[in-house]
Amino acid sequence: MKLYELLNGIAETSLENTEISGLFSDSRKEMGEGSLFVCLKGMTFDSHSLIPKLSERGVTAFVVERDCGIENQIIVPDTREALSLLWANWYGNPQRELKMIAVTGTNGKTTITTVIKKLLTRLGHKVGLIGTCGNEIGDEFIHGERSTPEADELYYLLRRMADAGCEYAVMEATSQGLEQRRMSGIRFELAAFTNLTQDHLDVHGTMENYYQAKKLLFSICDKALINIDDPAGRRLYEEVSCPKYGFSTRTSADFYADSVKLMPHGSEYIYRSGSGEESVKITLPGGYNVSNTLCALAALELSGFEPKEFVPMISGVEGVRGRCEVVPTGRDFTVILDYAHTPDALENILGSVKECAEGRVVCLFGCGGNRDPLKRPLMAKAAAEHADFLIVTSDNPRNEDPHAIITEIIAGLKDEKTEYIEIDDRREAIFWAIEHAKPKDTLVLAGKGHEDYQILAGGRKIHFDEREVVSEALARLK
Repeated sequence: MKLYELLNGIAETSLENTEISGLFSDSRKEMGEGSLFVCLKGMTFDSHSLIPKLSERGVTAFVVERDCGIENQIIVPDTREALSLLWANWYGNPQRELKMIAVTGTNGKTTITTVIKKLLTRLGHKVGLIGTCGNEIGDEFIHGERSTPEADELYYLLRRMADAGCEYAVMEATSQGLEQRRMSGIRFELAAFTNLTQDHLDVHGTMENYYQAKKLLFSICDKALINIDDPAGRRLYEEVSCPKYGFSTRTSADFYADSVKLMPHGSEYIYRSGSGEESVKITLPGGYNVSNTLCALAALELSGFEPKEFVPMISGVEGVRGRCEVVPTGRDFTVILDYAHTPDALENILGSVKECAEGRVVCLFGCGGNRDPLKRPLMAKAAAEHADFLIVTSDNPRNEDPHAIITEIIAGLKDEKTEYIEIDDRREAIFWAIEHAKPKDTLVLAGKGHEDYQILAGGRKIHFDEREVVSEALARLK
């Protein structure tokens, strides 16, 4: 590809007829003549300093944010944004061939995007999905490492979706993905906001920074769909300038869930909008899933579909793997897996379970290492408020001492009366929980959800599927 084609809409250069055979931003990869390298400035390292070494390796040109005193430089205001735009051009701007929908917020993104995808599919459309549990092109599943992929992977996926005949691409837009401009080049037809609760402060520093990162999505969309039950949502509704619509389970709004009836295995409510009203039945339990499904239904209506067509379809939509997922035990107690890893998410799942539990609610949870430490005691308080017994253990400890993390969690239980036990090893903790389960107990394993691994020191990833661990523990009981 000629350099001028790659730089279309980004920058101009006297090297425009130069042939480019590879685009890079990672200096560890093999590159040489024909390579275009994008220099990025991170929190601890600035790859502009690598220009002399990369020049010796024969790199053809560099995209930079400042004058580096070389002839083969292309100066841009923001190299992260330029990198995304370059990858968009590299893959022929597949986002322009798709109807793009994004969902952002602390909790609910995976469930909402999955429900939207399933409804669109039932309406006869081929849909791509990008998110926490992986990526999908129609029925094809593709493993993913990030909820919002890096720009090279993102545009590669969108290219594959467009080539496979997808009409829609539905994706999760994370705060870090937005802040790093991974989605630059995409204009979303619809963007939805769920809520904002404490998370990722290790990345953003403050809740205000976290909010501002989420808000970036609404500068690159045509329509905004916002949860006005959430305080940050109400603020966002006042601040966005594009056409906006509110949804609520508590008060009158553009899209409103009325007459909500919560049940152990799902909910019923009346979906109200400018088009009228429709009765809704869902098999996803908990009040938070009323809000999640309401958002998905509103997204369909804002995408031009008639409620009488798609609302009845939601009754057959199953839950998402690792989201309030019941694991068969064949015993007189229940085991539920859930991805809850924030105080708010833990309150949601445990509160919903508590409403219909016949016996004790036992919660097993931990907190990830090298992540926001401020939420650790808050997780403990949230769990203690709704559970009858706690098992505090590890999650993905990464480079931190698992017991040190647990100690920080336990600090939040200082003034709580809920009984608890500490077990550093998560496998041992699950075995203990199964062995000590009482009749009619509901055991909630929180934090891992869909994940089938644990991340240990040095970034070492080991296989760890809680479904398998539960099965092994049940086998020991027999």
